[in-house]
Amino acid sequence: MIQQPEIKIKQIRELKNFTQEYVAQQLGLSTRAYSKIETGETQLTINRLNEISAILEVQPMEVLGFDDKKIFNISHSTGNNGYNNILYPEKLIQQYEETIQALKEQIAVMKLLMGK
Repeated sequence: MIQQPEIKIKQIRELKNFTQEYVAQQLGLSTRAYSKIETGETQLTINRLNEISAILEVQPMEVLGFDDKKIFNISHSTGNNGYNNILYPEKLIQQYEETIQALKEQIAVMKLLMGK
């Protein structure tokens, strides 16, 4: 039996920086109705899991098999502030790289405007 799929959905949603409001809107639900799915008040159906997985851009089996310990591998050894091998989703890394590039371009334009 899959343990607490609603918690796994919430963890993936938060890692992707999606709000409950966004997911609810995509599903055509109220935020409260979606919140009940994440808290386990409303039973998660296979169809609903498929819909949520599509919004989160992951396969349903990835949701069911999601293990936050693989993302946040906390080490108790000294010297690394307790964090070790943090894995970030590729899409998040790409977004950061694009933001950095856009900021570099803005700095270059500002330097030109300032005559430097």
